[in-house]
Order: sequence, then structure tokens, then C-alpha cells
Amino acid sequence: MAHSNRPTTRIASVYRGTFIHSTQQTALQILEDELLGVDTDGKIAFTGRGTELDRLCQTFGFSPTEVIQLAQHEFFMPGLVDTHIHACQYSYAGTALDMPLLQWLNTYTFPVESQFKDLQFAHRVYSQVVKRTLRNGTTTACYFATIHTDASLLLGQIANDFGQRAFVGKVCMDRNNSVKHYKETTQESQEESCRFIAELLNKKYPLVRPVVTPRFAPSCTGALLEQLGAIAKNNNLHIQSHISENVEEINLVKELFPESESYTDVYLKHNLLTDKTVMAHGCYLSDEELVQFRETGASLSHCPNSNISLCSGLLNVRNVLKHKVKLGLGTDVAGGYSASMLDAVRRTLDTSKVLTIQDPEYKTLSFEEVFRLATLGGSQALSLDDQTGNFEVGKDFDALRVNVAAPGGPIDLVQCEEPKIILEKFLNLGDDRNIAEVFVAGRKVVPFTEPTTE
Repeated sequence: MAHSNRPTTRIASVYRGTFIHSTQQTALQILEDELLGVDTDGKIAFTGRGTELDRLCQTFGFSPTEVIQLAQHEFFMPGLVDTHIHACQYSYAGTALDMPLLQWLNTYTFPVESQFKDLQFAHRVYSQVVKRTLRNGTTTACYFATIHTDASLLLGQIANDFGQRAFVGKVCMDRNNSVKHYKETTQESQEESCRFIAELLNKKYPLVRPVVTPRFAPSCTGALLEQLGAIAKNNNLHIQSHISENVEEINLVKELFPESESYTDVYLKHNLLTDKTVMAHGCYLSDEELVQFRETGASLSHCPNSNISLCSGLLNVRNVLKHKVKLGLGTDVAGGYSASMLDAVRRTLDTSKVLTIQDPEYKTLSFEEVFRLATLGGSQALSLDDQTGNFEVGKDFDALRVNVAAPGGPIDLVQCEEPKIILEKFLNLGDDRNIAEVFVAGRKVVPFTEPTTE
């Protein structure tokens, strides 16, 4: 092809090997001997068969010697999307799982979160959780912070410095009778939310966005919920919260909001259920509530580790999908003890199998379906699927280079396996040792280049 007909974009990297992703139509698509080019803006410029190398070299102006060849036991997959994680709870992840939700919040969570007024403590914890999740392959994270504005801004800075795509939410709560010093007045919550949003947006971080974050209905008055709904609408922002996580919580919501027909109705009445809303858990949502989720375009984040660890409940993922509600997966640290989305994949499969044990008519989820939930499904739940989630041309290159034969890793390969089997082994057995490289918007963020702004 003549030089004058070349695309204007400049190619930064070209990879050749196996690429595995999901599409809207297919839970699992495997592309062997595939070429993928990433431009200097970090976007996927082209894909094509390996046999098309000469044509693509001429079209996009790169040399065959520049092509990076994946090894036999390597493949690329989209980055993992954690649609619900409490960054502030990372310091006690793996402990304190001996109580149900409301008692757990009062005994462990609120006292720890109150410490984040100390910015040195916040910096230490937030640096650890961002590095850990990136190392585990989480290219996008939707974070809860705390009620402390400056510490929440710090989390945004740290995510930006390490190169993670992130939503960061300053938690809002004007009702807390158990740990009375860990709450705000309604006015403080509104004013500090506006300050947080304005200052984070003013930073112009390319991959970090604010998200309006009422903790959950029991910790917010109706007046605060209404104000937060207006803030989200006026600034065209995402919203995150919790819903129908455990039975005691649902009963409390009924007491606090007797005028509402359901837990979902509480958020709906306060304009907090939109096509940019992601609600964690939803274990006990009725079919009528799921219809409201579909009609508003709101999403759910399935957090199976937390649901099991706190004995909260089991989400019927099949029913959610049947209602065509957007669904992603979340780790929900520290109710979930692991910050790895691979754990979320495994616990999702386990929960599905428990439901099958309880009801043999229940159709167990396949690993292909759960793979899609952890990647493309998460990007859809966060309304990012026009930017990331799979390897479609024009999207950002958020990707994991996986080596299932990594020395010292947890996977032993007895024979040469086909890519589908390799992926299944990684999802069931793999860990961060199998993740050789992590890319966000085309930039290699793992192995780490330490930020200079520490």
C-alpha cells in the first residue's frame, strides 16, 4: 500500500501470538497467531492474522523485526475489572471475618476507616492496595475510600501515579450511631463531596475519575441521598453504593425508609439509580427490582468472596443475566479476604455450584461466562465498554500478558495444551506469578516503575 494511504496514527508496539477475549456475542473468543498493534496513544490500532504481517507492515509502517513474539505458553487477555473494592479496608484484609455485616462494620470497619484522617497512614495503605491489585492483574478498579476528602484525593493521585484506571469515591455518611465520630453532618458531606469532585477533576488525571459514593442507605439520611443524586446528575458522574447484601440490613432499610416500596426504591426515589450506577451485592433483589435495574441501566457488582465470608447470601447470577442487568465482579476487600480478581472468578464459580447443589435444575455458570464477567462484563458495569474490556480496534490496550509456565509458578504443564485449557488452568490455578506484564492504555505498569512522586 502506498505511503500516502497509511493511517496517520503511529504504532508503538506490535505483538504476535494468542489473544483471548470476550465479545458481546461470544463469551470466549480465542485468536491464535494473531497480530495486534498499539499506537502511541495506547489504543489498539489494528488486529489481523499472522499471515497478514507483510500487508500490515506496509499499511501501518512498522518493521517485522519490531514484532514482539509471545512464547508457546503465553497469551494476552484483557485486564481484570474490579467493580467494587474498599481501598481503605486493605490493611486488615484476611482477618476479622467472624461477624455478620452490620456488626462487622461497627466492630472492625468504621474504627479502621476513621484512621484515614492521618495522611501518612492513608498513603501507606493506598500505595499497597494499588500496587497489589495491579500486580494481580486489575487494570480497572472502582474504589471506596473514606469520608476524608484529602485522603480520598491522595488515593486518586496514587492510582494515577501507578497507572491504574480507577474510579475513586469519597464516602458519604451522615448517620452512624455506633461509631459517632466517624460520620459527617449532611452539609459537610455535601460540601466535601463537591470539593472532592472539583479537586480531582481539576487534576486532569487521564485514567482516574470521581464517583459519587453514598456508603449505603442505612448510613445516609434521605436529605443526603437527595443531595448526592443531584450532584451526580449535575456533574454527569458515576454512582456507587451497596444494596440488599444481607437480611438484617434489608430490614433496617425498611425501618429507616418506610415510605419506600423496596431497597431499590430508596435509591430510585433519590435519583441514584442511573445508567452510571453500580451497586454491590444485590443478593436478595426481587424480580421487580431487577426490572428497575434494567430499565434504569444500573449495574450490579457480584462480590462472592464477601457474600460467603460474612455469611450474607448467594447471588443468583443466572437470574440477573436473565433480566439483562449489567453485571461485573468485585473483590469487596475486606469483606472479601482477597484483593485478587482471580479469586472473584473462582468464588463466582463456587457460588454457582452451591446453587446447583441446592437446586439441580440450576444451570451452573461456565468458566467462559465468568471470564467475560471479570473482563468485558466489568467494563460494561462501569460504562467503560466503549474504551476497554476486550481487544476491539479503537479501544485502549488494557491487557495482561500471561505465562502459565512461569518458573516457580503454581501451574504444572504435563503436555502441550490448547489455549482454552491453558486459560482455564490460569483462572483456576494461577496467581500473580503467571502475570508477566500488565498494560493500561498501552503503558506497561507491571513490572513496576516506581512513581517519582511518592
